[in-house]
Amino acid sequence: MATLPEQPPLILASASPRRRDLLARLGIEPQRICAADIDETPLKGELPRAYAQRMAREKAVAAADPAAFVLAGDTVVACGRRILPKAEDEATARACLQLLSGRRHTVLSAIALRAPDGTMRERLSETKVRFKGLSEAEIAAYLASGEWHGKAGGYAIQGRAEGLIAWIAGSHSGVVGLPLFDTRALLKSAGFPLG
Repeated sequence: MATLPEQPPLILASASPRRRDLLARLGIEPQRICAADIDETPLKGELPRAYAQRMAREKAVAAADPAAFVLAGDTVVACGRRILPKAEDEATARACLQLLSGRRHTVLSAIALRAPDGTMRERLSETKVRFKGLSEAEIAAYLASGEWHGKAGGYAIQGRAEGLIAWIAGSHSGVVGLPLFDTRALLKSAGFPLG
């Protein structure tokens, strides 16, 4: 009796605990975490959509393993054609929140899946988000929470910032960092077994 070939494992090309937690919601535990170390500087004149897609693709390639599926993602907060930075200091977080206060912005969450045969599948989730008009006191309180640290656009929707968001149209999980609907569709199309 012939034995079926073993299913290639899944590598998550991200050190983000949020992406790992989101994958778990699909019943998937990556066999390995392999954070891709790439230059994340936007190219001159690069638009947010193209930047997010390029980053996801480059991360998947950087973590490539011919014996595994490699899933990579990148989330970009964009205000018009402007790519907002990941806030590494309070001044950057404050500038982002002041810019986003009372206006609509876009969160682009790109995912790339490199299969063991080298083929690449990609998807992009686009979500519109609008903050309420933020008072200085609300901005100060949010900054004091520290949730902004390392977050694109200076906020984490899965925390206190959710109480400051007037509306969202699109994928909540995409804003957190991994659009689950698109991720599931991508894995399924590549033949990765899902429950």
